[in-house]
Amino acid sequence: MGLGRIVATAVLAFGMAGSAGAQQAVTPPPKEYGQQFLVQGSWFHGVHGLAFNKDDQLFAGSVIGQTLYRVQVDSGEVDRVIDPPTGMADDIAFADDGTMAWTAFLIGKVYVRKPNGKTIEVAHGMSGPNSLAFGKDGRLFVSEVFLGDALYEIDIKNVDKPDFKPFARGELRRIAEKLGGLNGFEVHKDDGFLYGPLWFKGDIVKVNLETGATDVIASGFKTPAAANIDPQNRDNVYVVDTGTGGIWSVSLTSKAKKLVASMKPGLDNLAFDSRGRLFVSSMTDNGIYLVDKQTGAWRTIVEGRLAVPADLAVSTDGGKDTVHVADVFSYRTVDGANGAVTDVLRVHGETHAYPIGISLGPKNVLLSSWFSNTVEKVDRKTGKLTATLGEFSAPVDAVEFADGTMYVAELASGNLVKVSADGKERSIVVKELRGPVAMAHGPGSLVYITEIAAGAVSQIDVATGARKVVADNLTGPEGIDIGPDGRLYVAEVGQKRVVAIDPATGAKTVIASNLDIGLAPFPGGPPALVPTGVAVGRTGIVYVSADVRNSLYKLTPPSP
Repeated sequence: MGLGRIVATAVLAFGMAGSAGAQQAVTPPPKEYGQQFLVQGSWFHGVHGLAFNKDDQLFAGSVIGQTLYRVQVDSGEVDRVIDPPTGMADDIAFADDGTMAWTAFLIGKVYVRKPNGKTIEVAHGMSGPNSLAFGKDGRLFVSEVFLGDALYEIDIKNVDKPDFKPFARGELRRIAEKLGGLNGFEVHKDDGFLYGPLWFKGDIVKVNLETGATDVIASGFKTPAAANIDPQNRDNVYVVDTGTGGIWSVSLTSKAKKLVASMKPGLDNLAFDSRGRLFVSSMTDNGIYLVDKQTGAWRTIVEGRLAVPADLAVSTDGGKDTVHVADVFSYRTVDGANGAVTDVLRVHGETHAYPIGISLGPKNVLLSSWFSNTVEKVDRKTGKLTATLGEFSAPVDAVEFADGTMYVAELASGNLVKVSADGKERSIVVKELRGPVAMAHGPGSLVYITEIAAGAVSQIDVATGARKVVADNLTGPEGIDIGPDGRLYVAEVGQKRVVAIDPATGAKTVIASNLDIGLAPFPGGPPALVPTGVAVGRTGIVYVSADVRNSLYKLTPPSP
């Protein structure tokens, strides 16, 4: 990712109070806020690759969840097979002998697990290993997409030998490059050619695995994500279009296209079981679905109301809170009273960025993403995306002032950058932020920012550049918001709690503890893989994203 690993240096200072004398009054601790789940949780953290083994068991992968799962398609039950970070499966494939292979996208590795249960790293140093498939004689083929653009073969014949060492990227046989994003593909059992989608070109292609020559067999898709051969009719290749939610069949001989089903944008992969039944995954809805190839109807196997809830913001209208969620694969709102979830933008439908930070400005909702390196402006009145600003250095959060000026915190550079309303003029306000995660706009020209590598919350006057630490000795501070009482509400993820901080004195009060927050980062990635978001409504209700379980907490102040 080019971000480098930011090592958190904050150390929580524990103190032991002296024994109280017989005459010393004891002050009871303040009551913590009431906890409830406004939105219930779900499996996965965005579900991507799908594959059936020879026993018709379905396996599913999650990149952000860094876990490989097994799913019972009849009951919807899910269990974990490979834990983080090794299980970071963007795609999964099975060989005829039962060997399973998968790509660990963000850490640049490829793994296989032999039928005896032994897991072996077979390649490293790749740039976004994304999709893979076994060909004839157990040959393994892997593509790079998004962070790279090439197709390789990995020689796994000797993986069982004691002296086997994983291949570096430069040691792999490169079949082709600059294809246009060869995503979820399959090797045909009959002709030995690879069939797959070109994400950035909207085509389905046939690839000669010996020469790298490609032929287009179908085109006109918006964002084709995956293609698989129908085991019941090997002349048909089925395609999922993540940009439209369409599922298509394409004849390899006539090249005729047929729309099979229409679902929501955000589909990512597909797989057939031994009976020829078609299953598809949705990263946006944390879902897996059984699709009827004849009628286009589908049945939900497993699904989530939120995919990967990260940063939060809240608006209040007529006494009703609306929670705005950067849900990584979408921008969603949640009714603060009943937990109803509504889509605003779906990734690869209305946008191609992955929202991780979110804030509400006077005119716009700002969506930030260190992964897609963008800050997006969404009109608050219409909910429409109006601008996508790029050329940042891993932006993690942004705030908008009344005149449209934005301030963007960059993780990779450690800078707080002033950005004009049109995004063209930029200047550095503050340097050397220590692992910035989230921001809150305070009174006047003040901005508060959490710095996870310092274990601190800092106050910055963007008019003068003056900077001071408001609170330190925090363990993993991430999401932040300002309550109606003027206090700063911060997710202290390392302690699984939320604290309220007096910005004048730095005094901290724990308002909720034992929270299921703090999704683990991957090696070499940002320390806050996705931030635990905090948002405070006008009545003092605090909303917290539970990124571990893909749910949303509602914390209610205790009665006086």
